[in-house]
Amino acid sequence: MNSPGNSRSAISIRGLTKRYGKLSAVKNLSLEVEPGEIFGFLGLNGAGKTTTIRILLDLLRPTRGQAFVLGCDCQTQGLEARSQIGYLPGEMGMFLDMNGQEVLRFLAGLERREVDPRYRQELQERLKLPDHDLNRRLREYSTGMKRKLGLIQAFQSDAPLLILDEPTEGLDPLMQESFYELLADVQKRGRTVFMSSHVLSEVERTCRRVALLRKGELALLSTVEEIGRLAPRRVRIFFSQEVNVHPEFPTGCQVMEMRPQEWCLRVEGMLGDLVNVLQGLPIKDLEVEEPRIEDVLMKYYREEVV
Repeated sequence: MNSPGNSRSAISIRGLTKRYGKLSAVKNLSLEVEPGEIFGFLGLNGAGKTTTIRILLDLLRPTRGQAFVLGCDCQTQGLEARSQIGYLPGEMGMFLDMNGQEVLRFLAGLERREVDPRYRQELQERLKLPDHDLNRRLREYSTGMKRKLGLIQAFQSDAPLLILDEPTEGLDPLMQESFYELLADVQKRGRTVFMSSHVLSEVERTCRRVALLRKGELALLSTVEEIGRLAPRRVRIFFSQEVNVHPEFPTGCQVMEMRPQEWCLRVEGMLGDLVNVLQGLPIKDLEVEEPRIEDVLMKYYREEVV
């Protein structure tokens, strides 16, 4: 008998495996997504992200393992699980002869949740897709307009869980800002967001935790804050006069460049030991460049390519 999902989790994935013959798209994946969090789901193309999402939506059946959405088994209770989800696919398959209004009404009709027309109108205003654009045929839509339409259909039922696959793909910078504000607002209302993205700066800005898949396996599961602590910082030291000493730097400190009145170092970990080494030198200024999530995650991406 199947064990019940963790009812306290928005998403619960347990030992999930999906094989196509000898090829394993997902291998023994387990993770929990907490209610109300914005969770980043990362990985290169072919890493298994889309396969996992399709299993959550019961569009694919796993070879082994289980997946739950808000306590509902995604396979044995597929309709109930999907009724709790607002979904934005990476590429929306659309009938090009339909207009935007018809697409939204059609997809709303497939929902088990009622769509509040006032909320949909608010989404249109925030994403700058007015009625006159919704009355145009989809064949006339730009890539950005199609993405905005996809976002509106995903958010319009105000589902408790949003699964968004590359949500800002094709959006201009202003619309990206509107999307980030929308994410913050739905999180304040207790909604959960499970977001696949290739834009690491976007993940750093919006997500509390991330999971990174590599060749179908979980390579990293961490908070963004913890990843930031793992990343090296770039430290520039400016001197008021020429300095020609070459001190013994502490472990985790790598010299990038040394000039008589300026040093550039790459520092992993805390800066206390470095400060001790610099005592007595004619320091004019210190410049510390905060670490970026890319500095850690790119290491995992490079290892996958090798």
